[in-house]
Amino acid sequence: MTSTRSPLSRAETRDRLLSLRGVLFDLDGVLTPTADVHMAAWSRLFTPFLEEQGVSPSYSDADYFRYIDGKPRYDGVRSLLASRGILLPDGDPTDGPELNTVCGLGNRKNQAFTETLVEDGVTPYPGSIEFLDYVVAAGLAVAVVTSSRNGEKTLAAAGIRGRFEIVVDGLLSAERGLAGKPAPDTYELGAALLGLDASQCVVVEDAHSGIQAGRAGNFGLVLGVDRGVGTQTLLDAGADVVVPDLHDLLPNAETEAGV
Repeated sequence: MTSTRSPLSRAETRDRLLSLRGVLFDLDGVLTPTADVHMAAWSRLFTPFLEEQGVSPSYSDADYFRYIDGKPRYDGVRSLLASRGILLPDGDPTDGPELNTVCGLGNRKNQAFTETLVEDGVTPYPGSIEFLDYVVAAGLAVAVVTSSRNGEKTLAAAGIRGRFEIVVDGLLSAERGLAGKPAPDTYELGAALLGLDASQCVVVEDAHSGIQAGRAGNFGLVLGVDRGVGTQTLLDAGADVVVPDLHDLLPNAETEAGV
């Protein structure tokens, strides 16, 4: 469904942002380019797996954005399998990565992701760090809300764990029995841990499911970052505005662009 709402201008976005009290950042694809690492790990999992199953079409990056991006890991496995008509037993989160269960496949993907993260490290997006500095200087509270169970590892590898007192990740969500994105539950928890209501917070997301979560939770501002999903897709999902990089929302960005 195409959005009937007109997106906010960048000046209007800044005004709305600075009228709020908290910023809830997604992690992969918003603060760090680990979405690329996740995409590669999912491809290493599903490309050979689908070939072994003899199903088509073969796995592609479009599958990542359509069925996996932003969701908890096991939900992503279920979604992709369902798209190919494959039904596997759920198994258990302790399943070894060699097992062909939902949890086993998810753990196989996580093993590939963790190995890459340890070997290569990760550098946060410069524009996102500038934006983080900007909102903190403006007096807004900040938190990270991610579906990833590797949230703490990723923040530490990027050298920014100390920038966030509050981190809601896949481990905490599972511990509390929260529904994953596109349900708003994890973002609502992030706001609550900051001592704020949803209406007082901005959600910053690059994933279709994450934008849906922000809209479903009636957050004060839903800010999309297009890292490949597509601007219109994020607007249709409920974003108030979409930018290619968070640097573009800084006050000096329009001057730099000659606007």
